Amino acid sequence: MACKNCGTDLRTDYNYCPVCGAKVIRNRLSLKNLWYDVTERYFNMDNTFLMTFKHMFTKPQEVIGCYVAGIRRKYLNPVSYLGIALTVSGLSLFLMRKVFWDDIFTGDMGNALNPEVAEKIMTVSLDFSSFVFLLYIPILGFLGWILFNKRNYNFTEFLVVGIYSLAHYSLASFPFTILVMIFAPTMYLESSYVFILLMALLAVYILNRLNGRLSIGRSLLFLFLFGIGFFMMGMLINLVLIVTGVLSFSDYLPK
Repeated sequence: MACKNCGTDLRTDYNYCPVCGAKVIRNRLSLKNLWYDVTERYFNMDNTFLMTFKHMFTKPQEVIGCYVAGIRRKYLNPVSYLGIALTVSGLSLFLMRKVFWDDIFTGDMGNALNPEVAEKIMTVSLDFSSFVFLLYIPILGFLGWILFNKRNYNFTEFLVVGIYSLAHYSLASFPFTILVMIFAPTMYLESSYVFILLMALLAVYILNRLNGRLSIGRSLLFLFLFGIGFFMMGMLINLVLIVTGVLSFSDYLPK
């Protein structure tokens, strides 16, 4: 018998490949073993995803520290964690477009602009939402690197901190985003700024835990610099929309 993943010869009593670690699959797919695989992988309380999600709240320094130190099996790696977060975020955007789209633009912020312009801006923002979402990673990583580097991590290692932080924020905020769209869709645009602040506060919490102690001064400086980065990123995105002809300066004038 050979490993289906790496081709290594295996003894018949092996359940896992000693070379690549892959589980030995002896049976063809059926609904029963497919369901078992899904529930075991994603809903078992000992699986890496749920353990990672739980410990990013309680001891994020261990999750990040393990990955940086080379321990890969205990927690979900940052890229996979981010992939799940982007999938969940995509579901949120799908519901927004298909179910709550019209109600979102009836709030105060939606009425501040011409409805057609507001919808145009929102449509473009959603089209590039994943790209904009990923732009926060270097911002979080850079600010953490210069302000919270007691462990002497390099910049790449702080990008890992940024990925874990951003992915965890996306997963943790998902149910609250859905609740806002269901019960207060007209407040969705206004609440987006609250969610951005919560993202920054979660990053501050994770960085302080990583540093081993609370630093109020560094935390406030982080929030201030994050606010500047958020403002500059918004300006850059709007400038690109104007330069590419998607919007014009007149679109930003009040009705």
